[in-house]
Amino acid sequence: MVRRAPTAPRPTPPTTGSESRPCSTTPTTATWRMPYGTVNLLHGVNPGETPVTCTAGIGTFIVEFATLSSLTGDPVFEDVARAALMRLWESRSDIGLVGNHIDVLTGKWVAQDAGIGAGVDSYFEYLVKGAILLQDKKLMAMFLEYNKAIRNYTRFDDWYLWVQMYKGTVSMPVFQSLEAYWPGLQSLIGDIDNAMRTFLNYYTVWKQFGGLPEFYNIPQGYTVEKREGYPLRPELIESAMYLYRATGDPTLLELGRDAVESIEKISKVECGFATIKDLRDHKLDNRMESFFLAETVKYLYLLFDPDNFIHNNGSTFDAVITPYGECILGAGGYIFNTEAHPIDPAALHCCRRLKEEQWEVEDLMREFYSLKRNRSRFQKTTMSSGPWEPPAGPGTFSSPENHDETREKKPAKQKIPLLSCPSQPFTSKLALLGQVFLDSS
Repeated sequence: MVRRAPTAPRPTPPTTGSESRPCSTTPTTATWRMPYGTVNLLHGVNPGETPVTCTAGIGTFIVEFATLSSLTGDPVFEDVARAALMRLWESRSDIGLVGNHIDVLTGKWVAQDAGIGAGVDSYFEYLVKGAILLQDKKLMAMFLEYNKAIRNYTRFDDWYLWVQMYKGTVSMPVFQSLEAYWPGLQSLIGDIDNAMRTFLNYYTVWKQFGGLPEFYNIPQGYTVEKREGYPLRPELIESAMYLYRATGDPTLLELGRDAVESIEKISKVECGFATIKDLRDHKLDNRMESFFLAETVKYLYLLFDPDNFIHNNGSTFDAVITPYGECILGAGGYIFNTEAHPIDPAALHCCRRLKEEQWEVEDLMREFYSLKRNRSRFQKTTMSSGPWEPPAGPGTFSSPENHDETREKKPAKQKIPLLSCPSQPFTSKLALLGQVFLDSS
């Protein structure tokens, strides 16, 4: 069965301007260039494998795969990730929404609930993070179009409900704990006011139960049957970290304090921290999810550590001078993938290697390491940033903090950073404090 044809020509993407997530995928090219949910790495797709895959599973590759293409010089990884993103974009409904599960062979939507939570979440996350990491305006324009449809059809009183993707009618008036990443994502595009209002809604649920239940019935103000648990997910704390960096609002630290106290009081056991099976009576399950250490604890730590190198706002960086230009490292703007692994966009650009340049690698590396004999050519560079001005035109983004202190240039440490790739001049703009620049300068 072929994909449902739209009633009117659909425009192409504009050219201007957590652990989610419960469905895992391994990419493989199908008829519609969307990946199957599971493949066998030795034998390929199992003959009995279903072609139905969740939206997040299809659209959550661009950050890692574009990085892999940059470091290897092989464009195939980024190409297949972009193709999957484009197929989802082309499959959206006439009112601009995507469903929850799609048949990768036919392009037909199997689950037509549209929302921002489980099964969809990291697709939207990776459009924004991919746009920042790759300085890709098309990916950002795609997200902003989705954002308009999400606001128009799913947002009610700063909550986000589930609706039918073709009609926009409410199908599930629930809040899912996985949706708590959304305020943090809004902060990355500078939509701070809306982000804070939604965050405060979610925080009231936390205070009601000492955690976020997997499903919360918004009209009833209570948990949903068989979805009362809290497996110590990171999403709300992740949003608190992003928003605190953007606003400095002490309410966000209060959430962090409440999270630490709740987790310590309710879930701490002899061998670790147990999943809360039922938030109503705080019964525990005999398991600890991997994302608790990989994400929840990491985001809590970063929330309370404002001087961590991850939060660098570009006021300091390492400049490595090579015969092929200046390479910038550690300038900040780190992009977290959906498992909270940070990627330095400056280092990624520095290590970018085009396939046709691979033959130069040995010569470049020899010349680079020869610079170790002349350490004076490596320097620690700092600069003072003045008042930040937002880009002209529509779409105002919150500015990073101003820095009052002007620091003098300091010589580099004696330990010289070793690059494992040829250096390229670093000309791309970075996102400071996670804010996106959409101007064309």
